[in-house]
Amino acid sequence: MNILIKNADIITCNDSKNVLHDAFLGIKDGYIDFIDTNEDTARDFRADQVIDAKGKVVMPGFVNAHTHSGMTILRNFGNDLALEEWLFGNVLPVEEKLTPEDIYWGTLLGIAEMIRTGTTTFADMYLHMEEVAKAVSETGIRANLCRSPLKDGNGSVDDAIRCFEYFKKWNNSFNGRIKVYVEVHSVYLFDEPSLRMSAEIAKQINTGIHIHVLETLKEREDSIKKYGMSPAEICYETGIFDVPVIAAHCVHLSDRDMEIIKEKGVNVIHNPTSNLKLGSGIAKVDEMLKNGINVALGTDGAASNNNLNMMEEMHLAALIHKGVHMDPTLIGASSALKMATVNGAKALGFEGEIGEVSKGMKADLILIDMDKAHLCPVNDIAAAVVYSAQAADVDTVIIDGNIVMEKGELKTIDEEKVKFNVKEIAKKVLK
Repeated sequence: MNILIKNADIITCNDSKNVLHDAFLGIKDGYIDFIDTNEDTARDFRADQVIDAKGKVVMPGFVNAHTHSGMTILRNFGNDLALEEWLFGNVLPVEEKLTPEDIYWGTLLGIAEMIRTGTTTFADMYLHMEEVAKAVSETGIRANLCRSPLKDGNGSVDDAIRCFEYFKKWNNSFNGRIKVYVEVHSVYLFDEPSLRMSAEIAKQINTGIHIHVLETLKEREDSIKKYGMSPAEICYETGIFDVPVIAAHCVHLSDRDMEIIKEKGVNVIHNPTSNLKLGSGIAKVDEMLKNGINVALGTDGAASNNNLNMMEEMHLAALIHKGVHMDPTLIGASSALKMATVNGAKALGFEGEIGEVSKGMKADLILIDMDKAHLCPVNDIAAAVVYSAQAADVDTVIIDGNIVMEKGELKTIDEEKVKFNVKEIAKKVLK
């Protein structure tokens, strides 16, 4: 389907013209064919569907660079606890009860929520990743998915083979919507041999790694006791950082850790809501950005957030660092937008494909309805989106050139059926 979007204010999220007014955008074969403020260009474009974006902002879809989508089943469960008690005392025991089908439905709910709130791409590490890939393939969303080489805490040759098989089956499938990395949950759930094995697997199949790094002070202390070095240092020593890395959290980086992250080009994923809710702390995002480190945004799972709303993450990321450092110039609206789009695309291996509105990029776009009381008047479009817009303002979502939500109606998901099934699963596993 060729789509023409007309009368649009466009936030491009690139370094040339960041905002265009009353513009026309053509989508052809899943790609952005043209962007122009001249109506004559649009007249020559043969569109199957025309979207009048008057009063709306068109921008790149959000990239949720770290989440566990199937965790929607555990939403609002195990609240107000430190991470270790929350994870080992509450979450893991429940997760042992979850079946592959449970994860499928939980993931569908997560994807429905993400699309509704403007996310067009996400990075996922969780259980039963075959079912996660199935849900992604059916719904039209874009994702970076990973599989762990460990089973029940112990690595084996058979488990490593399953990593290879998962990669072969899903990587670059569905018109390139799915990329596959290797999951290394954390240095506390892996040991040194399994860290080295995971790094070798990623190198052999020429892919990256998705890992939790330095989320809490206890993680740092335990790593020093276990390995004699910090989590970042053991990742450096075992080759984890020798491949592209999605490193979630990175809250408690020492100066040496920061040097390692910069040297190795590690992509850091800032999860402000989850880190605040679990009392883990606040990452040194301003220092990372000054050091040229790529920092993107993620929601983490719905059990520790407790939603998958990237609007909230972007809003919070633009505020907390100002308050902590008493400096209102830190993490401006444009920086927050880039963290949620361009930087996320780079972190997930989609750089140059998505994350900005430019000719030749894949058409992963969202339309935000700006004709709302809480957005009036729109004196600065970028600031309005970051500081005033709400998730419910997302009107239409386009992924890979396909409309997956139009005027608030999901096109690829039976939302009522999904919600019913997840409610039944929650009753079963949380009783």
